[in-house]
Amino acid sequence: MRGLRASGAITIGIVCLLLAGSAGAAQFKGGLLTPPRPATDLALTTQDGNEFRLSRERGKVVALWFGYTYCPDVCPTTLADLSQAQQRLGKDARRLRIVLVTVDPERDTPARLREYVSAFGGAFTALTGPPERLAEARKAYGVVAEKRVVPGTAATYLFDHSAFVYVVDPAGQLRLMFPFGMSVDDMVHDIKLLLQ
Repeated sequence: MRGLRASGAITIGIVCLLLAGSAGAAQFKGGLLTPPRPATDLALTTQDGNEFRLSRERGKVVALWFGYTYCPDVCPTTLADLSQAQQRLGKDARRLRIVLVTVDPERDTPARLREYVSAFGGAFTALTGPPERLAEARKAYGVVAEKRVVPGTAATYLFDHSAFVYVVDPAGQLRLMFPFGMSVDDMVHDIKLLLQ
């Protein structure tokens, strides 16, 4: 997986804000977006067939992850870390919503998403929808996702995609980005700050 690629102008802009914000806000361990901006609303379908709207999650911290169930490495690692963070929050875990938005709607059916996220324990929400709506969501968050054919493998194709967790605060502002490999302790630290 190539991770974040330089082909997305929006992504580059967000990374610049991320780096600029990190220097001035040492209390956060992840990348702080300065200034924060309203998180673009998502209207997609959950793994259980229900409508999900990000705007209905006010009062909670939302950790958004764009990935897919056939991802061999980064996605399961990130979701496992988020699951551990959720467990370490104790009673505050009810105020954290972990959301996986698929970049592979062709294979990530609601049934497959339900089975996949249930393997991580905790309360995960997995989202899918029409390809054009998912593309709009990726564009709004500056997510790069490029299909790559892999001959001779069971997966047939993989996606090279951005590897950030986008963190929305309880007021609905996009505040932080957790890079791939950020420690669970640092995630918990930042989520607790946002919940104060």
